[in-house]
Amino acid sequence: MRPSLSAVAVPTTRDVFGLAWPMTLKAIMLHGIVVIDAYLVSPLGEPALAALGLAGAVAGLLLGVLLSFANATQIRIAQAYGGGDPVFLKSALYSGMTISLAICAVGLLALGAGGGPLLDALAHDPWIAQEARRYLTVFAVVIAAEAVGQCLSSYFNGTGNTRIPLFSYMIGVPINVVVSLIFINGWLGAPAMGVVGAAIGSATGALLQAGFLTYSLMRRTGAYRDVIGWRNGTFAASVKRHLGFAAPIAATFISATVASNVCMLLYARLGVNEFAAMTLIMPWIMVAGTFGMSWAQATGIYVAQMLGRNVSGDALDTFLAGAWRAAGVAAGLVALFYMTICALSPWIYPDLHADTLSTFVGFWPILLLLPFPKGSNAICGNTLRAAGETIYVMHVFVWSQWLFRVPATAVLILYFDVPAFWVLAVLLLEELVKFPAFHLRLIRGDWKRAALLDLG
Repeated sequence: MRPSLSAVAVPTTRDVFGLAWPMTLKAIMLHGIVVIDAYLVSPLGEPALAALGLAGAVAGLLLGVLLSFANATQIRIAQAYGGGDPVFLKSALYSGMTISLAICAVGLLALGAGGGPLLDALAHDPWIAQEARRYLTVFAVVIAAEAVGQCLSSYFNGTGNTRIPLFSYMIGVPINVVVSLIFINGWLGAPAMGVVGAAIGSATGALLQAGFLTYSLMRRTGAYRDVIGWRNGTFAASVKRHLGFAAPIAATFISATVASNVCMLLYARLGVNEFAAMTLIMPWIMVAGTFGMSWAQATGIYVAQMLGRNVSGDALDTFLAGAWRAAGVAAGLVALFYMTICALSPWIYPDLHADTLSTFVGFWPILLLLPFPKGSNAICGNTLRAAGETIYVMHVFVWSQWLFRVPATAVLILYFDVPAFWVLAVLLLEELVKFPAFHLRLIRGDWKRAALLDLG
């Protein structure tokens, strides 16, 4: 392991980049699972894409919950690593894994009981509903593997080994593509399973990733089997403390994930071609935006460490100014990426209907502007969270989502029947709604005098 972060000097922009880039590539590959599935399924036509989008929206609810607790575990692990306490590290790791597996079990039971009827109610026709059901049944393996894999990824990120989770995806994603192609198209004597074949590829890749991360943990730490005791006296007390710490952070991510997937289910009420275009563009938005989000997370981690070492406000301002300038450059690159995808979409998706492609390309004005307020808001949110203002950050996200984004999306689709362009524009408007709440709080500067989050 690297030396404790508490012993490192005030970080530079290069330090943030060193922490952020492996997280970015790993996040791109995580979101890229959906992009890959959509791309490989797109030759089957719009109904197959609709089935994939519908099943993905339902499964995404549970994956989002798992990812939210993994993000909280990542901060907890980083605190333990900064303090150089092996008992704390062991407690944080096993507490996070216990919570992740419990959420997975409850979530899969809920999907088994209610996922089918929900898909039946939202699908455009019985074939789409049936294919979505079949995809979701196999995708349950992905959810179980990610329950383990995301927690272990958070452990390695928190200890500064951000490349190990990246390596796991470099192993799993190519296998995902190959296996998906075989089972979608029936190559090498395998059955041609269409949409379900994409789920088989995703499950194979996810299992390999979880296996690699488990092996890496055992090889480096022995899973802390030689460390005696628990941080809070007993394992149960450690799990309870971990859950209490994680709740406000997880609630923020859970709200964002639930709101996104509720909106995706609302998008299903658009016409098939417009819904197909939304199904294609949303994963690209997630994939392209990951660098800005990873940069903001890395910035937040370093801000927390600086506050813990009582670094002066002037030094914090200098550090954030550099991080903010780099975030602006990243936003410009993301916008350029969006423009490229729109321009090349006829070649990327040659088999799609002309109306679907026209809708997809027409999103470009929104995509050109979206990265800038989104990236700036992310820097603010992660900085405030690092300073302990987790409740404030949670409120900004939750109320902007549930008092603006979700109702606006529902009204535009269900009552005004507007084109998909204006539905997607709600994402940009949401960032503008959050902008003053985040930036005025940060400018006020109270967060600079915050103590490091309680590590008890």
